[in-house]
Amino acid sequence: MRVLVWHVHGGYLDALVRGDHEWILPRTPLQDAWGLGLGGRDWPRAREVDALRVRDEDVDVAILQRPEELPLAHALTGRRPGRDLPVVYLEHNAPRGDPATTRHPLADRDDLPVVHVTHLNDLYWDTGSTRTVVIEHGVADPGHLYSGELPRAGAVVNEPVRRWRVTGTDLLPGLAEAAPIDVFGMGGDALPAALGPGGSRVRPMGDLPPARLHAELARRRVYLHPFRWTSLGLALLEAMHLGMPVVALATTEVPRAVPPDAGVISASPDELRAALRDYLADPDLARATGESARRHVLARYGLDPFLRRWDDLLREVVDDASRPRTGALVPSAGRSTE
Repeated sequence: MRVLVWHVHGGYLDALVRGDHEWILPRTPLQDAWGLGLGGRDWPRAREVDALRVRDEDVDVAILQRPEELPLAHALTGRRPGRDLPVVYLEHNAPRGDPATTRHPLADRDDLPVVHVTHLNDLYWDTGSTRTVVIEHGVADPGHLYSGELPRAGAVVNEPVRRWRVTGTDLLPGLAEAAPIDVFGMGGDALPAALGPGGSRVRPMGDLPPARLHAELARRRVYLHPFRWTSLGLALLEAMHLGMPVVALATTEVPRAVPPDAGVISASPDELRAALRDYLADPDLARATGESARRHVLARYGLDPFLRRWDDLLREVVDDASRPRTGALVPSAGRSTE
């Protein structure tokens, strides 16, 4: 199939475009958020198309990721999303504000399904009568690179100062009492000034390309996931693929993603500090725990089942749209999980 999709979440798209389809990514002269194209990525099955030429493409289905893409897809293709153009809406994020009562912008629609990337997101978002599907993350295996040679913790946090309590940045100085912490990701350079003298054991490491990031993370003894509220981060799953033991806040989807033999999860900073100390003091324990983490993540978040679930959903949406009927796509009763 020819699938129209915008380059919004590079890590997620890196896995998705490995599927056996032709992926069409709009490009604008500014190459901004609404027309990034490939964004310099080497994706053999994907090609960027000038936004003004998308109408010339024989698109079979579109995967939309932002509400603004509904009118944009209509403008670029000349087809009405959910009516003349089969669409799936991919929701990456957990709801902001009051998570239990936040209405999804695509609530109460009968012309498209909403795909959630975690069961917790599906549980919290209020989508009304809109059909929802859960397709858990899939991650391309970077390999078992773990050495754990550096007695330090590694964390991947984008914009840790701007997002602060959401990302658990305020917890880092206290956790660093147990293990020095190296923070990778965008915006980390602002950490020293924001944390002050209490953050002297927290070190920003920059925003590295994926291959370098994986190699550097794998040298750290343990992976730290300090997020209070977020959708399940791909970096956590990548760290588990690398063979790293995990120390994480017991929030959002983490208790489902990290089993007891893959690390320590807790809402208690004291317990997290104790776990960091244990892994730093016992490299054999850290390695064995990381091997368990890798076995688990390969089984649950491997690339092949992820792509099969997407294939099944895309075929279903396209086939449903091709059946003669009056009105829009009719969702299946209730919610479903893939």
